[in-house]
Amino acid sequence: MTYCIAASINEGLILVSDSRTNAGIDNVSTHGKMHAFNTLPDRKIVLLSAGNLATTQAVLEQLHRDKIKDAKVNVNTVECLSEAADYLGHISVEKQKQHLNTQGQSAFNPSATFILAGQIGDEPHGAYMIYAEGNSITSSANTPFLQIGESKYGKPILDRFLKLDTSIDEAARCCLVSMDSTIRSNASVGAPVEMLIYRAGSFKLQEYYCFDDGDDYMLQLRRSWETKLREAIAALPSLSKDAIKPMRVEL
Repeated sequence: MTYCIAASINEGLILVSDSRTNAGIDNVSTHGKMHAFNTLPDRKIVLLSAGNLATTQAVLEQLHRDKIKDAKVNVNTVECLSEAADYLGHISVEKQKQHLNTQGQSAFNPSATFILAGQIGDEPHGAYMIYAEGNSITSSANTPFLQIGESKYGKPILDRFLKLDTSIDEAARCCLVSMDSTIRSNASVGAPVEMLIYRAGSFKLQEYYCFDDGDDYMLQLRRSWETKLREAIAALPSLSKDAIKPMRVEL
């Protein structure tokens, strides 16, 4: 399973992904879900992936081959992120179709979803989520983040705190807390946790982090967050006796 986040705010992008691909009783495996492309200097493109691992690997291999062979459409020729998202969606659908009617594999699900993020030329930075069907959406001013995979556990903090004008360092910590909350509640999501901070207009992927299980910083972040949550709960207004109502008894 998977959890990936892409936050697109005024100062740039924060991309976070876990690395767990299997969480069976006796078979826990990991595989990176953040993929950066070596592109022309006028662009930076990064993918986050969720879903069937074979499909995501096939899609990545096709993108790499198209770039190496200088195909008419590839990550170096697309003129904007929306075009890149359409290109990725088309390849994803084609790779899924190869496995949809495989006999003897009725339970096999080849679907995959992606987040494509980065910046191309003079276009603003941004992020797009590409569905298994090949269509895509982008983030918005009201919801400046995208999620794929096990999104429900980490969504509340993003909804409450992440805004377009949030500082990029604060947004990064917010995304890490979102990831840690998901790891805490869902055993199918786990370390190593990758995080990339891209500052708008820099065309550099230099601020990359990888936090292993038990990493000192992640432990400190988790303890601090839990402590502050307990303090916040304790400081909430007490229930008022005046609010008590008669309970309806049906039996």
